[in-house]
Amino acid sequence: MKNFGGHVLFLDRADINTDEIIPAKYLTEIAREALQPYLLESLTLDGFDPKRDIPGKQVVISRANFGCGSSREHAPWALEVNGIRLVIAESFARIFRQNMFNCGLLVVELPCDTIARLFTDYARGETFATADVARGVIQIRTGTKAEEISFRLSDFDRQLVEAGGWLEYADARY
Repeated sequence: MKNFGGHVLFLDRADINTDEIIPAKYLTEIAREALQPYLLESLTLDGFDPKRDIPGKQVVISRANFGCGSSREHAPWALEVNGIRLVIAESFARIFRQNMFNCGLLVVELPCDTIARLFTDYARGETFATADVARGVIQIRTGTKAEEISFRLSDFDRQLVEAGGWLEYADARY
């Protein structure tokens, strides 16, 4: 199973769409690695510079409806090839959410007030978060502040994540 944790990239906006995650002009790429330099290059967010802010990050925390837009698998691929295997948000577009699980990546939905508190309490410093899939717990810390937050996954989504994605899940069972 993949590691679901690391340094956090806070993206303080709702409705970040798949074209902002990976622009459509790169959808002709057939190798996932070719997507790496273009992650979030079209995202407009005050103070955000993808070349400066993405390197070294393994977790994204964002607002509602993350991954809306078209149903491209390239969006999870672009995240993964950049080392981002965990996205935490209030909600996700249905197809993006399933594409993440199908790739063996983890999305965690938390209530709006919890997401707001994470931005207030953790976004200003260097923050580290990790998910324990088996326990259903996110551990988050910055400086001396730390906490655990429970989350829920369906049994099937947990199995996809634990297997490493849909292909690995199917290979082990069929």
